[in-house]
Amino acid sequence: MNVFAYLLMGFLVLCAIAVSLSRNLLNSILIYMSFSLIMSMIWVILESPDLAITEAAVGAGVTSILFFVTLKKIHAIDEREKRRKHEQKKE
Repeated sequence: MNVFAYLLMGFLVLCAIAVSLSRNLLNSILIYMSFSLIMSMIWVILESPDLAITEAAVGAGVTSILFFVTLKKIHAIDEREKRRKHEQKKE
């Protein structure tokens, strides 16, 4: 394997650790999206383009959209914005 593949695998491990340590749900979803995109690049390097396309479409696309919709439905995104606006008014 070349240096680029090892670099991608390092980023993959870094994303896995970061998503497990993140306390903000929105940040966790964004890190998960980057994990899926990095994984799709690794699939391309391993010469498996069908899995790369599937990982990019399902992992980074559909699943992330479902997570965003879920956060919106449980009002997790709205509460964060309200809290930030309330803190700005205090200052």
